[in-house]
Amino acid sequence: MATTADFRNGLCLELNNELYTIVEFQHVKPGKGGAFVRTRLKNLKTGKVLQHTFNAGHKINVARVERRPYQYLYQDDLGYHFMHSATFEQISIEEHLINAPEFLKEGQEVEIVYHADTETPLNCELPPFVELEITYTEPGVRGDTATNTLKAATTETGAVVNVPLFIDTGERIKIDTRTKSYAERVK
Repeated sequence: MATTADFRNGLCLELNNELYTIVEFQHVKPGKGGAFVRTRLKNLKTGKVLQHTFNAGHKINVARVERRPYQYLYQDDLGYHFMHSATFEQISIEEHLINAPEFLKEGQEVEIVYHADTETPLNCELPPFVELEITYTEPGVRGDTATNTLKAATTETGAVVNVPLFIDTGERIKIDTRTKSYAERVK
């Protein structure tokens, strides 16, 4: 058992028989009345974010979760298949557990978060940035750079990302998997 004094970003807790992780929290001490903690919690199964307020000193159940390194192998009708980097054990998980499945390519290193008590996978997180090659994009028009204009580009995994006009087919770009947007060109 822990209290609201033990809150930190990323802490996993059990609330209403569901697992949540703390996205952000704020201790509030109003001039009148008791102190409380305002939090934003993300459900580990559904991914939905909700706001919840705890009284100061409220006891909570902390859930044990483990992050394990895996390597992406392939996808078929059973789901996405991964191999543990140390034990070479293979598992398959559903698409809704992966934060950005459109950016997965063979050999990609990921972390799968497990609930330690039940040994069930909760979600699969790609690294914050991935490097992918552009397989197709319309050529940019010379002199059309007065504004920050974006165009659609298809990556090697089939995902479509908006990129600046100067990016051409065959170039490698870095993509932010959290926002699913172009970050920079890789040299």
